[in-house]
Amino acid sequence: MAEDASWVADAMRAAVPWVTTAGIEFGEITTERAVAVLPDRDDQHNHVGGPHAAVIFGLGETASGAVGLAAFASAGEVATPLVVRSEIGYLKLARGDLRAEAVLTRPSGEVLAELEAGGRPEFAVEVDVTDGSGRTTTRLTVVWTLRPNRAEAPANG
Repeated sequence: MAEDASWVADAMRAAVPWVTTAGIEFGEITTERAVAVLPDRDDQHNHVGGPHAAVIFGLGETASGAVGLAAFASAGEVATPLVVRSEIGYLKLARGDLRAEAVLTRPSGEVLAELEAGGRPEFAVEVDVTDGSGRTTTRLTVVWTLRPNRAEAPANG
């Protein structure tokens, strides 16, 4: 069962200043799913009057990070989440506010077990972005890893 992780919204704003700069807001966040919303802004438009491709990607990647943080917060002391790769498909010209829904595709317990066994697990997050009319305009997959933190070398002396 997915746990409520509404605390993630504040954590994302604190850890990733771009989230506030871009104007991203958060809806429901659980350990399996996250929703991020970007209100339409003229200063983020492209040459055809829709949201710039980079802005759409940023919203989707942010939503994927929110669900990853919610799912793997317990590993925060021992590992750092990092994006490994992503793939994006721009399907239709977006208009108006954007909504990104990110879904974790691998059971979190499986990922954490791999980390605890000494591995560097990867997990994918699938994201659908819809525009103000509710049309799916963009789909992306963001693959993350949990990179084990290195122990600091003892100081000389």
